[in-house]
Amino acid sequence: MAFQTEYPFTLPKGFVDSEGKIHKNGVMRLATAKDEIIPLQDYRVQGNRAYLVIILLSRVITKLGDIKFIDTDVIENLFSTDLAYLQEFYRRVNEEGSPKVHAKCPSCQNEFDIDLLGGDGRAAGQGG
Repeated sequence: MAFQTEYPFTLPKGFVDSEGKIHKNGVMRLATAKDEIIPLQDYRVQGNRAYLVIILLSRVITKLGDIKFIDTDVIENLFSTDLAYLQEFYRRVNEEGSPKVHAKCPSCQNEFDIDLLGGDGRAAGQGG
């Protein structure tokens, strides 16, 4: 099994470019130590620690729809829902190794994990 370094994602709402086109599908690569250290030297982060996520995501998102270059302007103009999604996706990919979401069925209340890469959901507490 090959070591996976890139993970596809689909934004809940999508980035709307200057022509009104919506870009939802993208790719995020694993972060390196440099990705997490370099933004700390940026004056925008030093002035506002919350800006760290903007720079960090602009470094690790390698593709978003047809956009040729992902920079801080693109990340700054995401809808807040999409930014929150990407923050959680980043955390899961880089800290847990596989992007999964814990969910509960509203009908039967069964709890399970959903692999965002398209794997099977497993009921909480059940081995695989």
